[in-house]
Amino acid sequence: MFDLDRWREIFQSISKNKLRSVMSGFTVAFAILLFTLLFGIVSGLSNSFKGAFVDDAQNSMFVRVWKTSKPYKGLQTGRRIQLKNKDFNYVKNEYEDKIQHLTARIYKSVNISYKNKSDNYRLRAVHPDHQFLEKTIMDEGRYINERDIKEKAKVIVIGRLVKQDLFGEKPALGKRVNVSGISYKIIGIFSDDGGDNEERQTYMPVTTAQMIYGNNDHISQINIGYDPKLTLDQAIAFGNKMERDLRKKLGIHPDDQSALSVRNMAEANKGIGTFMLALYFIVIFVGSGTLIAGIIGISNIMIFVIKERTKEFGIRKALGAKPASIIGMVVQESVLITTIAGYLGLSLGTYILSLIGDSLEKYFIKDPSVSPGIVIGATIVLILSGLIAGYVPAKRAAGIKPIVALRAD
Repeated sequence: MFDLDRWREIFQSISKNKLRSVMSGFTVAFAILLFTLLFGIVSGLSNSFKGAFVDDAQNSMFVRVWKTSKPYKGLQTGRRIQLKNKDFNYVKNEYEDKIQHLTARIYKSVNISYKNKSDNYRLRAVHPDHQFLEKTIMDEGRYINERDIKEKAKVIVIGRLVKQDLFGEKPALGKRVNVSGISYKIIGIFSDDGGDNEERQTYMPVTTAQMIYGNNDHISQINIGYDPKLTLDQAIAFGNKMERDLRKKLGIHPDDQSALSVRNMAEANKGIGTFMLALYFIVIFVGSGTLIAGIIGISNIMIFVIKERTKEFGIRKALGAKPASIIGMVVQESVLITTIAGYLGLSLGTYILSLIGDSLEKYFIKDPSVSPGIVIGATIVLILSGLIAGYVPAKRAAGIKPIVALRAD
């Protein structure tokens, strides 16, 4: 029950001993401040890592090829490796049970014009699954589909900024644009969380690009979305096996890193996860150590306070006060000081993070902040800290015999 008299006594005790109260709370406030700043910085690092891959699916793999740097089975160094449709189909058929999405990519630079407006843009020729691997957001119309692939349709999907450049505020969907001398119909307009560069991209069916730009079956890259049910270790093993198999199929030396690369997001995610876990452990270790020091500091000060109030407690017990009431009063005061000091530290830490947050982006720390879960956790820690700091000296105070307490100096 709420005891108004007890609260009055606690506030009187705090007001009469301002220096002692400030000293009691300082170490806790500093501990929570440090903990908040460290956790905010780690959170900012995590945001930066997430932002770096915001426009790619987390279960992506990217297969790219270049020139060989080592001779292999009679084949000379400097041989240009070329991916083709048969390699795409090999990956599709060989690893069907481990693949969720699959697309080829062909890169081109094209000039796109509409009426009197014209500019150069990057073009990606892709399969329909590319939408999910690139996390493309369709604002209007649709993405490339299987019918477009089969019919080698002269259709194009343009980014939001391409539409803005060529059409301004006028509608673009269904209009025809000139792409390096060939007319294409705009079937969709997209946006992308990857930023301006991604929104100045354009997409067309991979088969259309192969027919028009070279009349061949060449592809620049194979993008894979592995089954999300695979664990990170399983996905890494899958990527390694696929790389070995493709090296063998394309006649590339097993150790030739220059000729073929399989960039696996599972490896990046595992590395980032391990790194972030280590950072969180360090923050928890440092913050806990500082908080423990604060608890010890409060406990020592409370012992000193109790020594000063020994006679008072003796009189209370002589008048019939129960040990539980004395313990409750001391613990309550300790919890109050700890909680107020802790939230001052938490508030100051949050304010500092919001104040310097933008300036930390150059250090790869984006939007440093403390999550609601951390605030709730801090509340629980503060209450427990106050209980621990106050209980031991309170227990000792409650055990003093009235006659001994009244004789104390």
